[in-house]
Amino acid sequence: MRRLALAHGAGCGILMGMSSPNSNPPNRLAREKSPYLLQHAHNPVDWFPWGEEAFAKARAEDKPIFLSVGYSTCHWCHVMERESFESAAIAAFLAEHFVSIKVDREERPDVDQVYMTFIQATTGHGGWPMSVWLTTDLRPVFGGTFFPPTDVPGRPGLITVLRRIAELWKTERGQIEDKALSLLTALRDAESETLAEPDEVWNPADALRDGLAQYARMFDAQEGGFGGAPKFPRPVNLQFLLALAATPGTPRADADLARGMALHTLIKMARGGMHDHLGGGFHRYSVDAEWHVPHFEKMLYDQAQLAQVYLAAGQISGEAEFAAVARNTLAYVAHDLTSPEGAFYSAEDADSLPRADSKRKEEGAFYVWPYAEILEVLGEDRAAEFCAVYGVEPKGNVSPMSDPHGELEGMNVLIQRRTVAEVARDVKRPQPHLEQRVHDDRAALLARRGLRPRPHLDDKILAAWNGLMIGAFARGAQVLGEPALLRAAQRAATFLREHLFNPATGELQRSYREGPSGISGFAADYAFLISGVLDLYAADFDVAWLRWVRQLQDTLDLHFWDQDRGGYFSSTDRDPAILLRLKEDYDGAEPTPTSVAVHNLWRLGRLFHNDTMLAHARHGVQAFSARLEAQPFGMPLLLVGAALLEASPAHLILHAADRNQAGLAELLVEARRRFIPHLTVIQIANAESRDYFARHHVVVENLPEKPAQPTAYLCENYACRLPVTKPEELRELLLTL
Repeated sequence: MRRLALAHGAGCGILMGMSSPNSNPPNRLAREKSPYLLQHAHNPVDWFPWGEEAFAKARAEDKPIFLSVGYSTCHWCHVMERESFESAAIAAFLAEHFVSIKVDREERPDVDQVYMTFIQATTGHGGWPMSVWLTTDLRPVFGGTFFPPTDVPGRPGLITVLRRIAELWKTERGQIEDKALSLLTALRDAESETLAEPDEVWNPADALRDGLAQYARMFDAQEGGFGGAPKFPRPVNLQFLLALAATPGTPRADADLARGMALHTLIKMARGGMHDHLGGGFHRYSVDAEWHVPHFEKMLYDQAQLAQVYLAAGQISGEAEFAAVARNTLAYVAHDLTSPEGAFYSAEDADSLPRADSKRKEEGAFYVWPYAEILEVLGEDRAAEFCAVYGVEPKGNVSPMSDPHGELEGMNVLIQRRTVAEVARDVKRPQPHLEQRVHDDRAALLARRGLRPRPHLDDKILAAWNGLMIGAFARGAQVLGEPALLRAAQRAATFLREHLFNPATGELQRSYREGPSGISGFAADYAFLISGVLDLYAADFDVAWLRWVRQLQDTLDLHFWDQDRGGYFSSTDRDPAILLRLKEDYDGAEPTPTSVAVHNLWRLGRLFHNDTMLAHARHGVQAFSARLEAQPFGMPLLLVGAALLEASPAHLILHAADRNQAGLAELLVEARRRFIPHLTVIQIANAESRDYFARHHVVVENLPEKPAQPTAYLCENYACRLPVTKPEELRELLLTL
């Protein structure tokens, strides 16, 4: 069974309104730490968290289970709470006929994955909130996404569905349970068939070409991106294209095509309304094809992946605009999504109060602008120039196509319609002068925006998403050369190691909020964190990170690797309440654990000249070879891993007497100037690093203890060029890769 492509937030659209907290007494969810569960802690619904207490009640009272899954920044989850879960009548009916369970999909992706697979298989689509009805043994019977409280044209109301299922549970219990058993059996069979037997003779180069051709067919040559509205960034698409453009052996025409599609898309996204031009960072997706009107929530995983993509685009193109976007995205996370201890929060909501005295939240209220307010803040002269750059119009710049219900009427979503250089020519001002004015205008508007009520912050700390963000800050430190970015990555990694990692068992916990959650880590937590810490080693060359990575990789392999077919299951087999053990086979809003783990194994294999790890990585790719051959667009990041495994090994060893030896920094700048995805960089600058790598690299073993000056050794296919000591010499060598 092919699980449909599902982007996070697919169930969240643009619909205004969210109720303020009510006065109902707290329910069981008040004892939880998840922000999403706490949002429902004062519902009249008799909610249970996922766990044995709820399961036992369902068995003891012989009631079916109503399972509701969402996350705290999901707009339609807020709507369903306000309209349905605040209803005393619906709450009473649920209490009489069902056991109600609420799940935060970000805390329990294993629960979400099982029942989302069921929803997609039975309805053909999916999203959040997700509503599923289960038997007492947790088998799904019926489900969907958003249900209004009562019937509307084309969609049954929640109360209608509840009444029908309650009736069938009493009158046709046997049929319901038989159906649930047959559905679960079908899902298991389909899952087994999804990963067809590996194709032993498949050709990665053919899959790469097919994938590129598919991107070219879907490419929007005018606005960038792939396909039409709504338009998601899906960073893995851009990672694939940039990596293909920089991979040795890619035909020149293919490299130019890949590079062009990626850079054009990134420019359009950066100038579009999905990019927050004042506060930095990116919103979740665009409701239109022009990247103009976004769904306004901001997710940590988007910031992490897009920052990395923009950094690579800056290296490839040499254009400062890409680096600037990466820098302001990282600045947004540092300012608004970072805990006092240095770890990273999960998300900011799309909804907020328009004013402090408002009673209902509205989507985008924090971000949109009436023309009059911009005029008030900037004054007429400056406003004219600012509005020319950012497409602001007196009556608002949101088209009815992007706002069919008129919620944004009269409002402006900032979008860079023209460059500062173009406007400077029109108003006959020197470009540097206008650039400074526009910079100051953005700061003034950001200060005014700061007076508005902020959207809800989901302040839980997820190991997986922190891993992605650690990697982004570490890569930013390498490419942008800013020490503060390195410190941010180090602080976050240290927090996770101290608070979510058990050194005795090598195991992670999934999340932290007011203490660890007690939920064991999933494959994504290990794979994404390993990736981020490998990036951190490449930024500060502290071998302590590699020791930790090796321990994390061992645990990932022990508990998640499929010994029969290869690849990684998303969850372990240690929780009997998880009825299906699944593998992800679509690089979506987040990449699959296997895609990331293959990259990690390739990097570790190259770092340590470890053929076993490289074979392990190839086995991971091979497990999905039938999928890659049939639908290369589905797992582009895994295809990049396959290409790296085919590329000839290239190592750069930087040798210095110590980290502060004069000249080492200049060599590092050259090593990081270009985007060379197949290059492995190792630094030997103290006895610890020398001893750590000497048993893996003959070159390291034979290095003098303290060179007179920092020296670079470039090796290809385990044969080394003559060492160089000058940055310009290293630059010439790296141009040959």
